[in-house]
Amino acid sequence: MAEPATSIWHLADQWLAWDKAPETLAEINKLKETKNEAELEKRLRNRIQFGTAGLRGKMQAGFAFMNCLTVIQASQGLAKFVQSRDAQRAIEHGVVIGADARHNSHSFAVLVANAMRALGFKVHWLGSVVQTPLVAWATGFTGAAAGVMITASHNPALDNGYKVYLRQGVQVNTPWDAEISRHINENLVPWDGAWEGETGLETSTYTSRNNDWISVIVNYAVNSPLSTLLNESFSDSVQKSTVPNILPPTPFMYTPLHGTGGRCLPRILHEIGIGHQMLNVDSQFKEDPNFPTVPFPNPEEDGALDLAMAAAEASGRTFLIANDPDADRFAAAQIIPGQNTWYRFTGNQIGVLLASHILENLTFPCQQKGYYMLNTTVSTTMLSKMCAAHGVHYRETLTGFKWMGSIARDLEEYEGYTVPFAFEEALGYMFPGTRCYDKDGLTAAAIFLLAEAQWRTQGMTPYDKLRELFKKYGHHETFNNYFRSPDPQTTAALFQKIRTARRWQKGEKFGTKFTVTRWRDMTLGYDSDTAENKPELPVDQGSHMLTLWLNENIKFTLRGSGTEPKVKFYIESWEDNQEQAINAVCDVFHTILSEWVKPLAPTMTCASQLFTSSSHMVTL
Repeated sequence: MAEPATSIWHLADQWLAWDKAPETLAEINKLKETKNEAELEKRLRNRIQFGTAGLRGKMQAGFAFMNCLTVIQASQGLAKFVQSRDAQRAIEHGVVIGADARHNSHSFAVLVANAMRALGFKVHWLGSVVQTPLVAWATGFTGAAAGVMITASHNPALDNGYKVYLRQGVQVNTPWDAEISRHINENLVPWDGAWEGETGLETSTYTSRNNDWISVIVNYAVNSPLSTLLNESFSDSVQKSTVPNILPPTPFMYTPLHGTGGRCLPRILHEIGIGHQMLNVDSQFKEDPNFPTVPFPNPEEDGALDLAMAAAEASGRTFLIANDPDADRFAAAQIIPGQNTWYRFTGNQIGVLLASHILENLTFPCQQKGYYMLNTTVSTTMLSKMCAAHGVHYRETLTGFKWMGSIARDLEEYEGYTVPFAFEEALGYMFPGTRCYDKDGLTAAAIFLLAEAQWRTQGMTPYDKLRELFKKYGHHETFNNYFRSPDPQTTAALFQKIRTARRWQKGEKFGTKFTVTRWRDMTLGYDSDTAENKPELPVDQGSHMLTLWLNENIKFTLRGSGTEPKVKFYIESWEDNQEQAINAVCDVFHTILSEWVKPLAPTMTCASQLFTSSSHMVTL
């Protein structure tokens, strides 16, 4: 017999007894006094869940949201997890803590530090207004037991988040997320000192670690001597970039979208010797947690780069770059020669452009066992063809840098390979040569600018280089977007109905134009084309993901987002002819809509206008 649910009034009293933050304490107290039971249920009944992405959500009072109390609880659970797994390392080498420029990020980071110090752990305090890749890198550089970054990346202004790294700066992954979650639930009552201020935190740590990190990026970019600040063993392990000459890129505009990138990228580029080519988008250069010019500060979103384009045109520039607010993503756009129209490169296109630059400048034979490049299963298949053409190993991973980071580290540390590059389609690029095992939008910016200068000596812009790659490997058209789901139950029901219908297995028709040539279900662990039908990738029962191969030249994936109320789709077709590839991805999208979404999840919605990677518009 199930135990009766805890009274909502008891949960409210529990909150009021534990919370010491005046604003959120007043929120719950007012809801209790006005007997707003429905809102209290929304705020208090279910806890915000810790997963591989850590925590992310709207900032407001309640166990279901991001606030000081839930950050304290998460930090106490994480501290207990580290104590049970890596206590001596945490005492001797510490825990790295940083925060972006969002509302409450600094306060949340102080609360993280309190929990770590309560158990006697050393704290590397990077403070607020730092970049996410700095925290990932510093966790590895210091030998820390863990790292915490307070950030919601490119989410709207009212959101915040809590990202966790373990040894070597690799993002927390399964099964450790469940173990941390268990420790959180066992440590909900705030400890003594949990609400203390930031007294005793060493503020000079940021300066030294930031200097070290920039030295590594500059060295990687231009093959210059590393700063003497770096220890010898770490210096020797950093791979050197093989850019043959340092040339200035085309004059360009830069926007950090009101985030932290503006504090770091100008210095990196000036130390490389190319900073004089940059102009800033003044209205977006300083940190502003309200993101006044972009409601969704994600470079992928339509309109996010409009101000940068206008500023570039006003200053006579045809090329721009951008970071998202925590500087772990990188975007680029240019005016197409002779057309006077802007072309925004997709994440996949930037990925293959960076990969081509790195592949073309690799030194052979490799000093290690060989080279590997990685990308995720929802990213373009073009990388595998490029690697094969250059004699480089390729590996597909599950989505997210939690997978690519750990696999890259294992390939290097345990198998003797060198991993020069990895990427995912959502504007994320990783350069293990700097010993950062997460996406890094600042290193990506530096390398892309150096590549652009090299292509220009060959008479090509980035757009021209992309056309050259398509001519060699086939035109790879992608169509990536999402359906908005009203709730997690609707998302789960959609995938369940698709599976139980069993109408779309290998050899069956998908709509009227396509035949399924391969079917893979990463939730149930099934692959129609492998030995014993077991997937080569790790099964993840905690998320929904289906991948279908259609005919001979199409692949698409449907997956539920782990951080947003979305069901994402990723469609790719490769053809010699661009028009055929565009038509194919559009036809697949309409088939997904007619076969799956409309009949099986009619409450899901999507935008009325969508665009493929060649900017072809699909209107619904």
